[in-house]
Amino acid sequence: MLYPKKVKFRKMQKGRTKGVAQRGADIAFGDYALKAMEPKWISSRQIEAARRAIIRYLKKGGKLWIRIFPDKPITRKGVEVPMGGGKGSVEFYAYPIKKGRIIFELSGIDETIAQEAFRKASDKLPIKTKFIKR
Repeated sequence: MLYPKKVKFRKMQKGRTKGVAQRGADIAFGDYALKAMEPKWISSRQIEAARRAIIRYLKKGGKLWIRIFPDKPITRKGVEVPMGGGKGSVEFYAYPIKKGRIIFELSGIDETIAQEAFRKASDKLPIKTKFIKR
């Protein structure tokens, strides 16, 4: 699973993920890509599950790039904890994805294989995605 080795601040505010992605919206490395079509938090577990689905389908062919990294700490308070007592502890790390952001890129394989690999990966993600090619 992906998570930062070291962070400047242990806990972070929620923030908002409105708008369209300005950076990371174009294919940079591969020939095919999986693009996000709505804003949401994607956890490191979901990224890993999608990556595994792609790798498993490809077996040994092709090259995969992960274009997002979960560096936002998400906190949760315990069950039945009364109000007050400060912010909860860090539960997991997530990436606040915007609409139009490239999530994965692939190269070195046939288009139909890439399409099916990304379909399997998008089933693991909590957002609508779109297959694009260079």
